[in-house]
Amino acid sequence: MTQRLAAVPSGARQSTLRTTNLGLVLRTVCASPTPTSRSEIAAATGMTRATAARLADELVAGGLLDEVDRDAVEPDALPRRGRPATPLLPGARFAALGLQVDAGLVAARVLDLRGRTVAERVEQGDFRGSDPAVTFARLGEVTADVLAGLPADLRLVGGGLALPGLVDEGAGVLLRAPNLGWSDLPTADLLARCVPAGLDVALGNEADLAARTVAAEAPGRAGPHRDFLYLSGQIGIGGAVVLDGRVVTGSSGWAGEVGHVCVDPDGPPCTCGSTGCLELYAGRHALLRAAGLPLDVAPGQLAELARSGDPAATGAVESGAWALAVALAGVVNVVGIPTVALGGHLAELAELLRPALEGHLASRVLSARWRRPRIVGVQGPPAAGAGGAALRALDVVLADPARRLA
Repeated sequence: MTQRLAAVPSGARQSTLRTTNLGLVLRTVCASPTPTSRSEIAAATGMTRATAARLADELVAGGLLDEVDRDAVEPDALPRRGRPATPLLPGARFAALGLQVDAGLVAARVLDLRGRTVAERVEQGDFRGSDPAVTFARLGEVTADVLAGLPADLRLVGGGLALPGLVDEGAGVLLRAPNLGWSDLPTADLLARCVPAGLDVALGNEADLAARTVAAEAPGRAGPHRDFLYLSGQIGIGGAVVLDGRVVTGSSGWAGEVGHVCVDPDGPPCTCGSTGCLELYAGRHALLRAAGLPLDVAPGQLAELARSGDPAATGAVESGAWALAVALAGVVNVVGIPTVALGGHLAELAELLRPALEGHLASRVLSARWRRPRIVGVQGPPAAGAGGAALRALDVVLADPARRLA
C-alpha cells in the first residue's frame, strides 16, 4: 500500500528558510574582516539584493548587526561596489560570559559579537587541592566584579566555564582534574552562585575552549590556522586537536589529553596515577623546578635566564623540548597535523623551544621529509579558556539568530 507523506505547511517552510537565511547573513558579516554592505552580502550569499537587504534590516533592528558611520571607517575598509552604502558590523550589544577555573587562576571575561573584550578579570593563585566551594566562591567574586562594570544596554546571551581535565558536558560534571585534585564534581549548584539567574553556562575542557581562540579571530571569523594541535601551557599541559577549524573532542569529549601522554614509563609519578607524563617535564612548575626557580616566577624570567646562558635554565628548556617532541611526534604521526600551536607559558618559551623541538620532530615524524611540523607560539591574554568559552556561547547565536530576534 502506498503511504502518502504529509505535506509541510507553506508557512513552516517559509519560517525555516527565513531562519536559515538570517543565520547566513549574520555569519557573512561576522566572517568579514572589514565592514560589509548589503550588496556585498547579496553577492557573497547568492541572495537577491532585496532579500539580503530585508534580512539585514531585521538583524539591525534586533541589534545583531550595527550600521556604522562611513566617516568612522577606514577608506580602504569601505565597500566598493555600486553607490555609497551603509557599512555593517556585528552587533556590539550582544555578548557572552566566559569563566575559567584552573590550578593557577580563576577568570571571567565578557566578549561581544565583534570579538572584543568588554570586561575581564584574571586572578592568579594556587588552587591545587582546594575546596571546590571556596574556589567557586572566589570565581563568583571575580564574576560579580566583571558584570558590575558592563554597559547597561549589553545583553548576555549565554556563557561557558572552562575546566582542566575530563568534563562530562551533558551532565555538567567535572569527572577528574588531577592538578586541582577534584573528581566527580557536579557544578550546577556551585555555578548558580557565580552567574546571573537564567544565564545558561555550559561546561567545557579548558584546552578545547582555549584552542577556539586560535581557530577563530572573532565569532564566525576564521583564524590563520585551520589544522593544528594546540597545547595549553598552565601548571600542567592541556591539548586539543583542531581540524578545519573545529576541535576534535572524540566520542566522549575527552580527546586531546596530551599532558598525560607518557614520555618515560620509568619517570616520576603523576597526579593522574600514571608515571612519566609530559607535563612532569614541560609543565610550568616542572620547568621552573628544573631551572631551580621559585614556582611563582614568570616564564619570561626563565626565558631570559636561558637566553643569557644560565646552565640550569638552558637544561630545563632542553629537557622540556625533548619531552614535548616525544609526545608530539606520536600525535602528529597518528593524526597528521601540520602545525603545533603553543599557548600559555609554552608560548612565552616558543622561540627557545622551537629549534630543538623542530629538530627532534624532524627525526621522529615519519612524514617530516615532505612536510616538517611547524611550531608557532600563540600569544594572547591569560585564561584563554575563558575567551573560548565566550566564543562558543556566541557561536550559538550565529547558528540561530532568529531565536534572539524573537
